[in-house]
Amino acid sequence: MKRFCACLFLSMLVSPVGQVIAQSRPDAPGSREPVRLTTPRIAPLPESEWTDRHRALVREYAPDGRVGNALSTLMHVPELAEAVMRFDRFLEQESALEPRHRSLLLLRTAWLTHNQYQWSVFASNGRAAGLTDAELRRIAVGPDADGWDDFDATHLRLADELYRNSYVSDQTWTTLGVHYNLLQMMEAVANVNQSTLLAMMLNSLGVQPNDWTTDRLPTDVAYRVAVPEREPALVNPRIAPLEGRGIRVTRTFGRHPRLSAVQGGTYNFVLGASPLTDHDRELLILRIGWNCQAEYEWAKHVGSVGRARDHGLEPQLIAQGPGADGWSPFSVTLLILADELYRDAAVSNETWDAITTDFDTRETISALMTVSTYRLVSMSLNAFGVQILETDEGLPDIP
Repeated sequence: MKRFCACLFLSMLVSPVGQVIAQSRPDAPGSREPVRLTTPRIAPLPESEWTDRHRALVREYAPDGRVGNALSTLMHVPELAEAVMRFDRFLEQESALEPRHRSLLLLRTAWLTHNQYQWSVFASNGRAAGLTDAELRRIAVGPDADGWDDFDATHLRLADELYRNSYVSDQTWTTLGVHYNLLQMMEAVANVNQSTLLAMMLNSLGVQPNDWTTDRLPTDVAYRVAVPEREPALVNPRIAPLEGRGIRVTRTFGRHPRLSAVQGGTYNFVLGASPLTDHDRELLILRIGWNCQAEYEWAKHVGSVGRARDHGLEPQLIAQGPGADGWSPFSVTLLILADELYRDAAVSNETWDAITTDFDTRETISALMTVSTYRLVSMSLNAFGVQILETDEGLPDIP
């Protein structure tokens, strides 16, 4: 029955209306106004089902006893919740950025992804950091709105460029670098990328704002993302890796040891604790890497880190996308899941129904986490300019 449903889903995707599979890459993020769920797809884990591990998570990340819908939903996979919340808490409590500037990054990302949950939290935090109601609305209007100074506007542009292009322009990087040191530059990127990761997860799961919040996304601002075309990929790193052994991504993130340590939990879940097969995990990682045009990520997961071909995957077909010949119906579903998360920061109802036909709750959340984590990785690699080796297999030449 499961495979019948997957085949039915595939037949709908290859219909004349299904243009999404005719492209090697989906449309750019922010190319259309998002439509978001108003009810959960996976309900928050009720307290009656909490184990000692869940209670420990609540004590650690909700010490006041007020458990938000994000945490209680992610607690369906407690080790994933631990990884996400640990990184999130670091960015909130230990960030080297001024609270106002961090709020600009987070709120703009919440607007870009149209994540109601994050906006409801970040708007309150932004007011505490000194943002006015007029400035909150102006964040939705964007970096070109009247009233921003150049430094504030550049934070909004950073979010726009990372979301739309999975990249940071030279001008934006240089402008921030006049004021920020290396650690602050890495954290500015990390805040946008972690917020994007969470939005992709929460949007797809249908996580709703907490009852005690009142702020919601402005409804009187048209959705618009105006970003110049992505510049050519860097040929030299913006952040040079540390000297020593190990792959360049580890040595690059190692320039900010504390950030690297807390961020590593998400990778460790995807590459270790996740219940996905090696085949499905690497398919999702390579597809989001291709969509983001993250050459380093692609090279390592085709090569020594992911060993795609050892798991029955042909990288050229992954780049060609779900319309390429040779995919099983369920692999098509996974590819489209990665494409939708990239383009819309959410999964459509049709894809959700198809994926949950084969995957249980833990596997479904893990699939979302795999794509979301490696969207974060792709944006970081591109922004920092992590370079492949001469012996690495780069991105294939496919339009």
